[in-house]
Amino acid sequence: MDSFRTHLNKFITITDEEFRSIVSFFNVLEVKKKQNLMLEGEICRTMYFVVKGCLRKFFINEKGVEQTTEFAIENWWITDTFAYERQLQTNFSIQAVENSCILMIDQERQEELLRKHPVMERYFRMIYQRAYAAAERRIRYLYEMSREELYTHFSTLYPWFIQRIPQYVIASFLNLTPEYLSEIRAKLRS
Repeated sequence: MDSFRTHLNKFITITDEEFRSIVSFFNVLEVKKKQNLMLEGEICRTMYFVVKGCLRKFFINEKGVEQTTEFAIENWWITDTFAYERQLQTNFSIQAVENSCILMIDQERQEELLRKHPVMERYFRMIYQRAYAAAERRIRYLYEMSREELYTHFSTLYPWFIQRIPQYVIASFLNLTPEYLSEIRAKLRS
């Protein structure tokens, strides 16, 4: 929980007592690599915070291929925000990319948390603003950059992903085939 406390301190100021209370609203879950936390078609009831490990959000496209849309590593949140906010069926699945420790909160508990600790409203606002800004940049990169530029940009900005995440998952995130990603990587090495 120290890492969660350190993370919160980057955005808000809370006492030790407040932190103990805040943490009580979350469930801790240890998940194994490739374990699914949420499947397409289920009601999205939960937000996940990664304490340790890596999760990914993906859907199955019309060709039956997994298309990764988002990652969450340490100190990042992940959910299907649209479905979570409306308590609808999700169009995505969330899966552990590696063994992970996560904090989970459902909407009802989150609302209780926000009522008891209004400072968490500020925290979540700041988190959502950052996530929205990142999504805007990613959309622009997808339109503006060649596939090679996109991979170079991604590997420069997030070098730890290249080490931690299987190549086929990175390829699906960048909307490439694993074979084409291999060609790009070989070309960049030569």
